[in-house]
Amino acid sequence: MGTITKALELLNQFSSTRSEIGLGEFVRLSGRDKATVHRHLSELEENGFLEQDPSSRAYRLGPALLRLSAVREAAFPVRALLRPIVFELAEAVGELAHASLLQGDLLSPVFHSDPRLHGTQVHFDESETLPLHATSSGLAALSFLPEALRDQLLSQPLKALTSKTITNPAVLRHMIEQVRRTGWSQLDSTFDQEVASQAAPLFGENGQVVGAIAVAVPLVRADFDRMRTITPKLSEAARSATRSLGGQYPDFPSAHRPMFEPTHIE
Repeated sequence: MGTITKALELLNQFSSTRSEIGLGEFVRLSGRDKATVHRHLSELEENGFLEQDPSSRAYRLGPALLRLSAVREAAFPVRALLRPIVFELAEAVGELAHASLLQGDLLSPVFHSDPRLHGTQVHFDESETLPLHATSSGLAALSFLPEALRDQLLSQPLKALTSKTITNPAVLRHMIEQVRRTGWSQLDSTFDQEVASQAAPLFGENGQVVGAIAVAVPLVRADFDRMRTITPKLSEAARSATRSLGGQYPDFPSAHRPMFEPTHIE
């Protein structure tokens, strides 16, 4: 792992619930020695990627990220394109919907919307990246990656995030075959013990998968009939989002066929 990667990885420690981090906590979170972490933090601060609270001396994300984010959105307005589609999907199904883009072997959330029609809701953190093997969004994207890259990712150790996370590559390969036939994925309790989700891939102008759009439902409402009503609306949203991104959505041979039996969503 190079020096630049080690420095930039420190930025991934921030989240909506951890907006400021002190040197000691960075050392604990990264597992690196204090001198090295301090050097990386200082370099990030000098370049505007971090700033330090003058009172607490804790670090927070800096203004350089805002500038780069604005440049990215101006040149490639993905968030602006996906926002109305995700919002309309959430309103149509009455549940939380979100879209994410591929970031290496993870998905990075772009936008989410929740109509908040129910007392029990899904907690969604846009600062949290999504693993490809443990989320329906990840599985949808993983299924359409180039075969060599997919094999490489499945050959690595897969982390169990809950008791139901699928870490067996053979099982995942079988599920990938189903996703490639139907165009959508569905998992429950594999990333969050109390959540079921359904997702469809998004494709860019070069025909390659670029991310996924998904609907997340509290497990208490995620019966077979409820999840089945989501599928056509999700597929249409994925088709619309792909067109907005300049891509062409494939025709899947079994798009309207249930992927899983009612007694076994996963």
